[in-house]
Amino acid sequence: MKRFIASCIACSVVLASCASKKGQTTNNNQTNSEVAFWLTKGDRSVLLKKQDVALNFGTAANTHKTITVDENQTYQSIDGFGYTLTGGSATLINKLPEQEKTALLKELFSTEGDAIGVSYLRVSIGASDLSAKVFTYNELPAGETDVNMERFSIAEEMTDLVPVLKRILAINPNIKILGSPWTPPTWMKTNKAFKGGSLLPEFYQAYANYFVKYIAAMKAQGITIDAITIQNEPLHPGNTPSLLMLANEQANFIKTALGPTFKKAGVKTKIILYDHNADRPDYPMTILADAEASKYVDGSAFHLYGGNIEALSKVHDAYPDKHIYFTEQWVGGPGNFAEDLKWHISTLIVGATRNWSRNVLEWNLAADANYNPHTPDGGCTNCLGALTIAPAITRNVAYYVIAHASKFVRPGSVRINSSADNTLSNVAFKTPDGKRALIVMNTGNTDQTFNISYQGKLVTPTLPAGAAGTFVW
Repeated sequence: MKRFIASCIACSVVLASCASKKGQTTNNNQTNSEVAFWLTKGDRSVLLKKQDVALNFGTAANTHKTITVDENQTYQSIDGFGYTLTGGSATLINKLPEQEKTALLKELFSTEGDAIGVSYLRVSIGASDLSAKVFTYNELPAGETDVNMERFSIAEEMTDLVPVLKRILAINPNIKILGSPWTPPTWMKTNKAFKGGSLLPEFYQAYANYFVKYIAAMKAQGITIDAITIQNEPLHPGNTPSLLMLANEQANFIKTALGPTFKKAGVKTKIILYDHNADRPDYPMTILADAEASKYVDGSAFHLYGGNIEALSKVHDAYPDKHIYFTEQWVGGPGNFAEDLKWHISTLIVGATRNWSRNVLEWNLAADANYNPHTPDGGCTNCLGALTIAPAITRNVAYYVIAHASKFVRPGSVRINSSADNTLSNVAFKTPDGKRALIVMNTGNTDQTFNISYQGKLVTPTLPAGAAGTFVW
């Protein structure tokens, strides 16, 4: 997965697994404060730690810049924040000793105590390029086909992915799961290979049947697939595995096969378009302009290895009845923690949600110290996980990027208005329990004292240079 990104991405923080929550400890004797303030500093000296400061709203004026939060102006609802649980991530987690695995999964997916409450996962349908080997759920000997999916099987997932997902669901039964394929079975493709090629039109119906079988097979394991994208990065056939699928091909597949087949089978899983870079908003807009295809579509998904995050609003503004999702951004090792924290929070946690995204997902949950596992000849060789498991657990920058949102902005939260600022990048939400959560990234080179204005009153925190803060009241 060779990709260009305008940010130098991610560095790691080594924490022994036995001290997995050290950076998040809450002091029960903290100062009374109307506003809870959670901080992560770019120099890693503070990591998602609740600050012992009194932040109380008042009416006294001052000359500091102000972020005004207005819950009367609302935008999209939030589905969640999380990661891609790649096959490799599942394998590494599943191999952990039982006690450590239990503690880690609770830390990631619970909403209690110091857990970070990850609320959305993406999984690959078949192998991704961060699987140890390439596979689909219906590979056949050369020359054979199986249009009715009689030989379909998710047996490859029963060792690690399904058991890990079951444990996650036991912790958070409501977590949303998105499935994305990297390739159809090779017998459906023009080149009969895992890498590249296109989906043959004569197998559109067979591939639609494949999706239905997948959703049913996962359901039989107690795993609900909330949504699928049709193809990961359809304009990048250089991964192993991968597929080239142009916009007109995706439209034709949806309207002639996938949409009608889902409808006939009573499948409620959402169909999401595109799943690729923001430099080509024309791709999903071409499909959404096709009424026969669009009627089956929930929305469009984006990555940001090219283009600008504002492109998401372009698609939303043209088709406001269709949802927007942000489904992948890698962290390239070894990286730079400070710069990556700054870029990912300001551009994705703030930028994607300010441009109508209902979720933000970082790419991949876990890798080992050598960025394994990945597929040979086209798999990502330097994708740094949110976790490094080697076997001690390291929590890397993507862990904290997501945690600053997932812990506080629960599913069902609604984005509310907050005034933009050049060096205090921010976004605000009203949560299902009636609280307000404001995420602020100080992208400047100096500490900044500023006001949060809410209902005519002010509270005045200070955010260190290069630090992320989540404020909750």
